[in-house]
Amino acid sequence: MTTITTWFTLGLLGELLGTALLAYGYTLVPERTRRRYLLLVAIPGIAIVAYLLLVLGVGAIDGGGHTVYVVRYVDWLLTTPINVLYLGLLAHANRETIGKLVGLQALTIVFGFAGAVASGALAYALFVLGAVSFAGVVRLLYGDVGDAAVVALSDVGASLYRTLRNFVVVLWSVYPVVWLLGASGVGLMDVETASLVIVYLDVVTKVGFGTIALHAWLTMETVTATDRTAVTAD
Repeated sequence: MTTITTWFTLGLLGELLGTALLAYGYTLVPERTRRRYLLLVAIPGIAIVAYLLLVLGVGAIDGGGHTVYVVRYVDWLLTTPINVLYLGLLAHANRETIGKLVGLQALTIVFGFAGAVASGALAYALFVLGAVSFAGVVRLLYGDVGDAAVVALSDVGASLYRTLRNFVVVLWSVYPVVWLLGASGVGLMDVETASLVIVYLDVVTKVGFGTIALHAWLTMETVTATDRTAVTAD
């Protein structure tokens, strides 16, 4: 299990660096966005705790004849709804839509965990329920929430929403593939390899999501400041 511990350690370092970068970014973004921006810092911040526990060997159980890392699912249950909450708030979607979005994403993780600890046909049935929940998340992000973004945001803001939405949907779609190929599913991928892929995805999705948003906010602020200077000069 030494190899897995190495992957977990790399994940911990990645989340630490990402959280530090995004925390510094808090001082750079416009004040009007700072409260919402804290959500971006919280995502890798929560992952730090999860990966620290994994490095220490805490939070693993035997389920369905294989090791299930409970801490990993707790991390996802907390962080992935924050991702979609941020998208909903960014798009100025209504509370009902955001509630559905967050609830469906939480169900995706719950069913994924339940399927991981189950076995046989029940495991696959629960996986399917998780996939259906995720399909509901995708439908909302490309439907009601996407429509709200078009109405409420500028072209630049709507572009940021689309970039973040596509980023998480594409990368999150890899997790079910790992679930199916790994020990939870058909077992074609060993635990070490699956852990390496998941660590990579976790760091990229959590830190990358926040970094894209940070870069966009800084770019928009720079453009706004330039426009103000030009108007003053005129």
